[in-house]
Amino acid sequence: MNRKKKINQTLKGKAKKANAKLHGHNKPKYISKDERARLALEEQQESITTAD
Repeated sequence: MNRKKKINQTLKGKAKKANAKLHGHNKPKYISKDERARLALEEQQESITTAD
């Protein structure tokens, strides 16, 4: 690989990483099964107390 190609490849890689870092992630944060169950239980209890 010649010198120009290597330099351009390095710069493009750095630019790509910087661009990816600027954009937000579309994937939602992982919530464990236990955590989801606990949140559902809290929400259910909250709806019961507001219905009273």
